[in-house]
Amino acid sequence: MTQELTPDIAVEGRERTASDSAAAPSSGALVVVLVGTFITVLDFFIANVAVPAIKADLHATAAQAQMIVVGYGVAFTSGLITGGRLGDLYGRRRLFALGMTLFMVASAACSFAPNVTVLVVARILQGGSAALMVPQVLGIIGTVYTGAARDRAFNVYGLVIGLAGVFGQFIGGALISVDIAGLSWRTIFLINVPLCLISLALTRRTIPESKGQGGTRLDLVGALLITVSLGLVVFALLEGQERHWPVWVWESLAAAAVLLAVTVWHLRRRSAAGRGPLIEPGMFRSRLFSVGLVATVVYFLAMGSFFFTLALYLQLGRGLSPLESGLMFLALGAGYFGASIVSARFAATVNARRVAAGPLVLAIGYTAIALTAKDLRLDGSVLWLLPMLLVAGLGMGLTTGPLTNLVLGGAVPEHAAAASGLLNTAQEGGAAVGVAIAGTVFFPALAHAGGKADAYPHAFTVTLIPLVCLGVLASLLVLAAPGRAARR
Repeated sequence: MTQELTPDIAVEGRERTASDSAAAPSSGALVVVLVGTFITVLDFFIANVAVPAIKADLHATAAQAQMIVVGYGVAFTSGLITGGRLGDLYGRRRLFALGMTLFMVASAACSFAPNVTVLVVARILQGGSAALMVPQVLGIIGTVYTGAARDRAFNVYGLVIGLAGVFGQFIGGALISVDIAGLSWRTIFLINVPLCLISLALTRRTIPESKGQGGTRLDLVGALLITVSLGLVVFALLEGQERHWPVWVWESLAAAAVLLAVTVWHLRRRSAAGRGPLIEPGMFRSRLFSVGLVATVVYFLAMGSFFFTLALYLQLGRGLSPLESGLMFLALGAGYFGASIVSARFAATVNARRVAAGPLVLAIGYTAIALTAKDLRLDGSVLWLLPMLLVAGLGMGLTTGPLTNLVLGGAVPEHAAAASGLLNTAQEGGAAVGVAIAGTVFFPALAHAGGKADAYPHAFTVTLIPLVCLGVLASLLVLAAPGRAARR
């Protein structure tokens, strides 16, 4: 049986981790893995602000322009679980370095793409590379750090995710506006190359190798089933609104539901036979982990979709440039950063009640933004939104890092990378699906109100209603999880 051999591998990995982490500078390991996290999340959001420039430069159609964003998101989301399992089997540092190398090559291909077809293919490769790299981050943090240091590292991880998402639009708008060497939108991809080179040079020096328990071979059938089913769900929901929900979208969702049912059967059967499934069903026996994972999906549904609708409201409804719109996001970033610093101080004592306050503050911020935008219409200054955006940012900062810490506190240490792959899938998938959900509310409301600039405040306000509900639901789900402190 393959499971009889894996404890020795896991013990060896843990012994090697303990000795190496004593010699390696812990802060260096954290910086290296968080650079990888930052650039992958940044590239998910930064392309939104660059799409108009890309479309004009490469003469892309509307469908091709959307694939620049969708291709990355689908490849990223659908490959995260497989990437986490590969890290458990073959080494987290090895997969992190491989993913970063491929991400660097794909980024260079994006920046020098001669036409939109090459750019779309390169973006898909970027997403696949990110799926190899990102799941290793939480696994590495969980093995390098212990006790309060690990709690603080998880909170810094959450801070980095939020900053990359919040500042993505500002960074993209600034790079395009500066227009370095006349490269325009190409700089948003080219900037990844030096960051990857520096991180790769430090990876072996700062990060010890570690592995997880499980089968000694990859569950290829499980990997294929999960990748295809998640890919179908994300792609169908993202494309459904754009294509006005044709029949093939519903057929894709139905096929994905069937594949997910087959996947669960396959994983249980493989686990019962002791053959190391891609996802160990036993992980979901922890109520803290399973309920927290659902809460993560709901929270990111509300968070990711808000970025999308706010950008539409500011740029198309209020006529702000990409850079001006990005500057408005700085209020979100200020609230997020401040709340994350506060959350980090209480990282060692984080519990469900404290984490549940974050999504509730987020819902309050969204409510205030909706009421303010409705009163402003097109006459008032958008600067009145800044205090409300600050409150929403506070809610995000109080949630992202602590919720990550709480969820992983219920994960089995031997499956750290697989658990982080599931968590990252919940985060990225929630953000992507949230955009689709927001689109199903925003665009019909916009059309109903006339479709012109003066219709955007109405559509924006209406779209925030389900987002407020999602924030409240996320808070209730967190309260449903056990109220224990985060695992040391």
